[in-house]
Amino acid sequence: MPNSHDTGRVPMPEPMIFAVPTSTGAAGSALPGRRDSAPRRRLRAVRPDSLFLAICLVLASLAGMAHAQTRELSANGTLLDRIAAVVNDGVVLNSELDKQTEDVIARLQQQNTDLPPRNVLRRQILERLVMEEIQVQRADRLGIQVSDEMLNGALDDVARRNDINFADLPQALAQQGMDYRDFRDEIRRQMTLQLLRQRDVIARINVSPRELEQFMARQRNAPDRNAEYNVSHILISVPAAASPEQIEARQKRAQEIHDRAAGGEDFAQLAVAYSDSSTNIEGGSLGWRRGSQLPSIVSDQIASMKTGDISTPVRTPSGFHIFRLNEMRGGVQQSVVAQVHARHILLRTNELEDDQTVQQKLADIRKRIVEGGEDFAAIASVTSQDPGSAADGGDLDWAGPGTFVPEFEQQLDRLSENQISEPFKTAFGWHIIQLLGRRMHDITDDVRRNRAFAELRESKAEEETELWLRRLRDEAFVEYRM
Repeated sequence: MPNSHDTGRVPMPEPMIFAVPTSTGAAGSALPGRRDSAPRRRLRAVRPDSLFLAICLVLASLAGMAHAQTRELSANGTLLDRIAAVVNDGVVLNSELDKQTEDVIARLQQQNTDLPPRNVLRRQILERLVMEEIQVQRADRLGIQVSDEMLNGALDDVARRNDINFADLPQALAQQGMDYRDFRDEIRRQMTLQLLRQRDVIARINVSPRELEQFMARQRNAPDRNAEYNVSHILISVPAAASPEQIEARQKRAQEIHDRAAGGEDFAQLAVAYSDSSTNIEGGSLGWRRGSQLPSIVSDQIASMKTGDISTPVRTPSGFHIFRLNEMRGGVQQSVVAQVHARHILLRTNELEDDQTVQQKLADIRKRIVEGGEDFAAIASVTSQDPGSAADGGDLDWAGPGTFVPEFEQQLDRLSENQISEPFKTAFGWHIIQLLGRRMHDITDDVRRNRAFAELRESKAEEETELWLRRLRDEAFVEYRM
């Protein structure tokens, strides 16, 4: 319900991209396999955190950056750029790798983090750029797009959290040396990657009744749901078909890294140099998260940890994990919450049906209910693609704040009782909602169960995301040209 090959070929001589005069003079026209007119500018891969955290990271990373990676074309065939890696039918440019490397070095220096060898850092960054290109290509194939309405909503949230008006955002960005149009493009791209993760990972996670009962039992001894924790993480990955010798070697490396961290070496530097996680360039930082938002593997480890403690390596299907509890701060428990009772119909886009087609389908369904008198629950049971509610006629039961994603809750806030929304889009797909009622209610076991279900699914998303990224990488054609 709404609420994450190396080709083995003999290396070919590195191709050089030259400026070739054309009638249009479009930058990047010599690049093969690209549908856009200029090389894409990349920052960092979307992590399985909240969108706001991703946006904040973009804000920090964009400060002081140049606003275009494309170099000026010349009429005399001057060398423009080199290819660092070929990724399926796209490329990662050497200029992108250089720029990312300088930005990461500057950020690590600002954080007073000791730098690993430059070649190690460049290798980590190149692999991240490759993974971003793979995800962007998949999102393009699936037709995943971020509408202007969704983008403006995210930018408005950025403005509000920085205590400025949405209309003043372009000027505020300009004062930091950022171009508003470039910033919009980057936020749209980060949101697109998050939508891809929601589609491929989050929406496919199943929670069994037994898992739910065990999870609720663990919560009694878990970190405070309302406290916030700042955690860092190192992953030493293990190949899916690893031999016993490979597993033993990875376990030995994880133990060595743990011993170095426990002996006083900088955890962030170790993460940058050795971690295989998508958070390695950030020094392994997972950021601030409430206890209820922590992946189960993290919460199980830090429940008994104190600030500064480092966990022993923990084995999961993706590899060996090491965690450090950096800081923690308390929260406030609410006993009474405002709840809404709603039902919805969810449809998703696919290779054959794009956003416009799915939106029109839902508009037609809404018309049949509102004007034709057809039963909402009956239609939801046979058409909705939400496996968690379709069998119940789309019924979502009573739910409090934070149960649904922000776009979903915003639509609920606008509805009066029994009103049906127009079709709208979230990370899970396209919806129509009918509001059935509102109430103020004490937190009950049923509410805790519903929240536990959402938390358990999100806690499984981090591990599933790592496995998903590995599958995408294994299926991709990648040839390094460095």
